[in-house]
Amino acid sequence: MEALQTDKAPKAIGPYAQAIRASGLVFVSGQIPLTPEGEVVEGDIRAQTERVMENLKAILEAAGSGLSRVVQTTCFLVDMEDFPGFNEVYARYFAPPYPARATVAVKALPRGVRVEVACIALAE
Repeated sequence: MEALQTDKAPKAIGPYAQAIRASGLVFVSGQIPLTPEGEVVEGDIRAQTERVMENLKAILEAAGSGLSRVVQTTCFLVDMEDFPGFNEVYARYFAPPYPARATVAVKALPRGVRVEVACIALAE
């Protein structure tokens, strides 16, 4: 098992790794819309989702993987009214066959953001 870290995505804000590579997979911790410097991206769900997806992309690339190798995502939204805007941006980052996905509504997310996404991808 190997912990992974890149400066092209925000550092973990708690006791966890950005990602772990194990058994031929990359497990990326939930990403919220923080810049690599740790600042919250303000704006609507589209702006926040864009930042989340860029963070996932950077971490996966640092792991020698990529968005095209993602097999599963878990998505958290504070408001399901944001689902269409979230889905619009999310869809730009993946091509068929799309990864399996779960999307759930939650009461709140860290730093008051509207979206968080975690994923599992094939390594290298």
